[in-house]
Amino acid sequence: MAADCTLAPLMAPSAVIFDFNGTISDDEGLLAELFERIFAEVGIDVPAALYFEEFAGYSDEEICERVLERFGRSGDPGLAEHLIAERTRLYLGAQRDHPTVRPAAAACVREIASRVPVAIASGAARAEIEAVLAAAGLRELFGVLVCMEDVEHGKPDPEGYLRALELLRERAGVPLDASDVLVFEDSEQGLRSALAAGMPCVVISGTAAPDRLGGAAGIVSALDWSIPEIRAMFDED
Repeated sequence: MAADCTLAPLMAPSAVIFDFNGTISDDEGLLAELFERIFAEVGIDVPAALYFEEFAGYSDEEICERVLERFGRSGDPGLAEHLIAERTRLYLGAQRDHPTVRPAAAACVREIASRVPVAIASGAARAEIEAVLAAAGLRELFGVLVCMEDVEHGKPDPEGYLRALELLRERAGVPLDASDVLVFEDSEQGLRSALAAGMPCVVISGTAAPDRLGGAAGIVSALDWSIPEIRAMFDED
């Protein structure tokens, strides 16, 4: 097996749920830059190394809450809401200039969506996900989007994945067990969320160190249909 791809043998999934940031959208580096920028504007230093070590994979709301608590600013009225809104504004502006859905990832999503029902479960704001998917020509593939606004508890809580499973069942009109659903993730928090929901999870490398990804069904270098091990999971023969 290629050095940049390790996958345990998996049954062909009946559905797939994708994370968004760092998975469909190759944007974790951008997010680290934006969080560093917005927190610096209110006198808080969150360099990229700290973001990836402690905060990557949480919802935007929880990242803001955790950072403010860490730096003794959780009592500032309206600050978290301001930071979330500013992060969304800057993110959408950056997307207009430099889209972060790579052609290989978009092609992989289309291939998978042509074979099984697909959904997204993400801690990002709906406005961001909708805009990026539309720009990449992927929005029509997803009848189910579970976003930051749709859950009470973000990752690593399983609520988002369980909600996406419920909606997939409603759309399909057939029984669908959690173990039949494959998740693609990129973070430790996302992996923990998927496993808590009872779903096997393949992790895209780059956001979390491999030693923090115990329990993953596999680690792959990218969301890319050219990786044989990904194609093999959806082999129709």
